[in-house]
Formats: sequence, structure tokens, C-alpha cells
Amino acid sequence: MIPFFGWMLLLGCSKPVSSPAPPTSSPIAMHRVDVSTATELKAALETALPGDEIVLADGHYEGRFVIQPNADGIAARKITLRGSRNAILDGGSTSTGYVLHLQADYWILKGFTITNGLKGLMLDGASYNQVDSIRVHGIGEEGIHLRTFSSHNLLTRIDVTNTGLHTADYGEGIYIGSAKSNWATYTNGQPDLCDANEVRQCHVGPGISAECIDIKEGTTGGFIRNNLFDATGITGANSADSWIDVKGNNYLIEGNTGTNPAGSLLVDGYQVHVAVGGWGNNNEFRSNTCAVNAAGYGFLIKLTSSSGTATGNKVYSDNLVTGAASGVANIPLTN
Repeated sequence: MIPFFGWMLLLGCSKPVSSPAPPTSSPIAMHRVDVSTATELKAALETALPGDEIVLADGHYEGRFVIQPNADGIAARKITLRGSRNAILDGGSTSTGYVLHLQADYWILKGFTITNGLKGLMLDGASYNQVDSIRVHGIGEEGIHLRTFSSHNLLTRIDVTNTGLHTADYGEGIYIGSAKSNWATYTNGQPDLCDANEVRQCHVGPGISAECIDIKEGTTGGFIRNNLFDATGITGANSADSWIDVKGNNYLIEGNTGTNPAGSLLVDGYQVHVAVGGWGNNNEFRSNTCAVNAAGYGFLIKLTSSSGTATGNKVYSDNLVTGAASGVANIPLTN
């Protein structure tokens, strides 16, 4: 069997993108900072240095918190922000603001809870970070958004529930990249190359009003592995009617389990669309378990649109699909 990166090379990718490094234990801290108030937390985020460890006591931290672009860790000494699920960052309103805005590289965010913001966790220009075991819930729009060239990040063991409380159209659980209509705002009109991000062992849903994961045009070479998607609460708003909508290139989506309890507006399990010509190509779906229980397909690969043609997408025969009235996929399966 040819490895996935071998397929990428055969399909014309001259420089395959590697997977983010697996999660590691927090590095030995040069400096541990224990915080118990929002004021202390903001001060610690402003002064953190490579290798530092910021430890949240249990309790509510009311406000909006920012990790600035000049607050990078380094590969050998990441900066850690950690706490239990009872350490709660509370943005105060689902109609405005980001609860936690990460704009730096080489951070580990671990264990705590994010709630009550228009957006939960926003990454802008943030790469080589690990987000591990946090809880995101009660959010006005997207739960987690990777934007503005945020690449090589690993999201693992995260719980995301109850998004889109302010605007159901934008209530994705996890959102990777930017739509072309936003490139002028965030990336000087260029594709938002949020590449080689991995989402692994996360639990997304219930209460996600849009897709569990939305993968935008302009992004390449990501990995969506061994996650659990619950369609309860998907509204169909803004054409959100699948667990994942893929508009990027060269994604590997494998080992995920999707469920669709009664009452959601899910139509297909997974969808591929061409939103911009040259994107929506060479994605692979392997070993996913799909309880669709809806009128559509397990995998709907939209081969043509007004923007172009989707090429090179593969749905493997080891995917298990039940309850899809239209069938496993609208394209031939690959053995």
C-alpha cells in the first residue's frame, strides 16, 4: 500500500506537508506562574517567556484574553497555559469578542474551559501550537477558528459543544482557514494558507449549529483523525448540512465516527465542494464510521460547480456507512 504522502506526490504535490508533532508532556518550566484572577492571568500572558508555565487555579476568569504575536515560545521550550476544566475563561457575551486570542507560536494550551464569547478560541498567525483537552462551549459563532496563516497546529482531545448561539450560520465547531470573501481582510487577498493542521481525538457536538469542522479553500495537507462528531443541533443554516465540509486540498480524513440522532438537519455525512477553482482536490476518506440516518450520501463529492471541477478525491471501501438513503458515495469507491 502506498502511504498517504506517496499519494500526494503522485497527485502532483511537489512538497508534501508533514503532520504536526504528536502531543508531548509539558516542558520543564523555566518559571512557573500560578494565577487565580483575570488580572493575574493577563499579566502572566503579557510577560511569558519560552519554557514558562502558567497554571490556572480553579475558578472564573472573566474577560477576553490575548497572547500577543511577540510572545512566542520556541520548539525546545514551549510556553504552557494549563488548568482543569474548572478553570473557566468567560468572555462575558456571546455577541462580541474572542474569549482567548492566540497570536503566537509554540504554546501549549491544556485542560481549561472557554465559554461565553462570540468566538471561543481564535488563532491568528499562530503556528506549531498544541491545544489539548480543553472544553469550548456556549459560543456565539465558531468554537475554534484557525486563521491568517495558522499552520502546523495540533488540536487533540478537545470537547466543543453549543456553538452558533448568536449566529447559527457561523456556528462551526472547528473552522480551518478563511473563505475567499475574507482573504482581502486577513491575508492581503491571497489564499489563507492554514496548512498541515491536525484535529485528533476531539468530540465535536452536540449543539453545533453549522458543520462540526469546516475546511476552507486555500488550506492544504491537514489531518482529521479519530474524532467523534454528533450532528444533534445542526441547523442547515448557510448550507451547513454535513459533519465536515472540505474545500481545501490534500486532506486525510480517517478513523472518525459520525452520528446523527433524530431531529438534526444533516443531509450527507461528509461533503467536498469547489468554492474556488483549484481547491477541493485530492482529499482522501479512509476507515470512517458514518451513521448518517438521512436522505443523502455518506460521502458527497461535488464534482463540478460554477467555480471549477473537483479532481483526485478518493473514498475508500473501508469506510462503514449506515442509514444513508442515497448510498455510500456518489463516486466509485477505491479499494
